[in-house]
Amino acid sequence: MILKTIKANQRKIMNRKRIEIFVRGGQQLIDAYRGLTRDQLLAVPIPGTWSLQQIAVHVLESDLIGADRMKRIAAMDRPLLIGYDETAFSLLPGVNDIDAHKACEMFASHREMLGNTLRKLPDDSFQRFGIHNEIGKVTLAEMIEKYISHLDGH
Repeated sequence: MILKTIKANQRKIMNRKRIEIFVRGGQQLIDAYRGLTRDQLLAVPIPGTWSLQQIAVHVLESDLIGADRMKRIAAMDRPLLIGYDETAFSLLPGVNDIDAHKACEMFASHREMLGNTLRKLPDDSFQRFGIHNEIGKVTLAEMIEKYISHLDGH
């Protein structure tokens, strides 16, 4: 019984290396976009998919929303987290007017700022959770993993 309790508690401890992976995603995005021309950014390789321009703006917007969710979880008791339609956001006027390289820089800066907060949280903070209106209970640790995976997926 004691061994089961120890193992259960070990699973609950956040692997803080994941915070660094989350933060490094910012530089990875900058590196991936380095040298791309405006034409390359606006190209839609397969009809119905997003351009690199749309992806740059999307990952920035998504991370801003994600940061709000993470801070709510860290600071509030079981906050409500609201979903959004990412495709509708990507179609808003002006998305193609945003400098994609600046969006990547903002993304990296924002991840570094959020990383500073995450690094200072006590271990038990990462098991705090919010209630997402579409997917239910989600912990802070799960949110970090979601946003690591989100960038990797693009």
